[in-house]
Amino acid sequence: MSDDDGDAEQELGVTKSKEYETGEWYAEVVQKAGLANYGPEGMSGFIVTRPRGYALWERVQSALDAKFKDTGVQNAYFPMFIPESYLEAEKDIVEGFDPEVAWVTHGGHEELEERLAVRPTSESIITPYISQWVRSHRDLPLRVNQWCSVVRWEATETKPFFRTKEFLWQEGHTAHADRDDAWEETMLRLDQYESVYEDVLAIPVLRGQKPEHDKFPGADTTTTVEALMPDGKSVQGATSHHLGTSFAEAFDITYSDEDEEEQLAHTTSWGFSWRALGALIMTHSDDQGLVLPPTVAPTQVVIVPIWQADTKADVLEYAEGIRDDLADAGVRVELDDRDTRNPGFKFNEHELNGVPVRFEIGPHEEEDGEVTVVHRPDGEQSTVDRDGIVDAARSHLDEVFAKLYADAEETLEGEVREASSRNEILGTIGQHGGYVKAPWCGDEDCEAEVKDQLAAEIVMVPFADEDDRRGDDHDDDCAVCGDRATRTAYFAKTY
Repeated sequence: MSDDDGDAEQELGVTKSKEYETGEWYAEVVQKAGLANYGPEGMSGFIVTRPRGYALWERVQSALDAKFKDTGVQNAYFPMFIPESYLEAEKDIVEGFDPEVAWVTHGGHEELEERLAVRPTSESIITPYISQWVRSHRDLPLRVNQWCSVVRWEATETKPFFRTKEFLWQEGHTAHADRDDAWEETMLRLDQYESVYEDVLAIPVLRGQKPEHDKFPGADTTTTVEALMPDGKSVQGATSHHLGTSFAEAFDITYSDEDEEEQLAHTTSWGFSWRALGALIMTHSDDQGLVLPPTVAPTQVVIVPIWQADTKADVLEYAEGIRDDLADAGVRVELDDRDTRNPGFKFNEHELNGVPVRFEIGPHEEEDGEVTVVHRPDGEQSTVDRDGIVDAARSHLDEVFAKLYADAEETLEGEVREASSRNEILGTIGQHGGYVKAPWCGDEDCEAEVKDQLAAEIVMVPFADEDDRRGDDHDDDCAVCGDRATRTAYFAKTY
């Protein structure tokens, strides 16, 4: 290895510890793995998403978009600017988002007659058009979704993908004839979000609903999937809102039923953002760099040929044949045949970039008709035959996914603890992090007491059919105030 290679290899390495310097480690992985850069000076809270980072978003977007379309959703696009009068038509929206709204006051040199909000969410621009499109019960259910960016002028500390002032997301909006149909829609979207986290991102989640005081402004119910990060904090992975008739009343979404009677529609909205990428990076990556499940990795298999001058031609020909077979089968494969880098540098670089499976091919592999296979992140190594290489590659990709999911699942299962008193909640979260499951009276003041002392909050309460402790027959006392408990709450620190 030349001195130049050594210097470059040192530059590739991650210098911060995931366990002890989680925030700095995360930022270093995002930048050194080529996922994003910070925005221009003076634009704190904005990022530039690089091609490798955007490719991850495209993979997740494609998986989720397919699920939507298979269940009757059509994509549309609405203006990014919302007239102030539209936003004020639903006063709860203004109350909930006003501190974070960015406003446009001038067009060119002319002052606008009415301020325009840069969308913090789009209920108030989409719902008026739904009201135009819905006239009869035959128009229902109506389902539209848009992929776009939104702006929320966060006052808190920002972090790439987890919390930025502008972020990419999808927001779906639907109208239905009755409450039950709208609720089924709400849960269908929550199911799809859960599936993307678990089946695409290899991240197990908890599901439930937000407490009454933390639901989406104007909603009847906000449902959520929550993902636990290795540092013990929870990420709100996605939300699906049952809006009831509040938006229909504000924007006059009515329809004629079968008896020609005018009825109010029931609506939903649901959203999933690139916060999922933050959860992906944080959950699986390590001190060597990015770790990706094969489902979203831009490159699933990298082939690194290892040669001497007299074996180069044969090794490369053998490696090229394997690359072609994998590519023809739809495997995202890269042959790293650069002359300017030695194999050790290539190994480190592809580990930093999160390539799930590495094929090492030298003269011995070429002579014996074999391939050496190495997994990321645990470095497990094995040998497979050249014959059947496509099936072998797929099998190893499945193994890597299963390892990542199992590790994340073990972390989650070990970080849900129960508490029956305020001191137990504070002590458990303070010492261990993770989720603390406790009986709760439903009073916001009890959450506020925990939040004030520990910056932890109620991230969700389980659904009635998923927690037999919820309801009027709850036998426990609230862990905070001692009054009769009516719900079970999951407390955690959050991103």
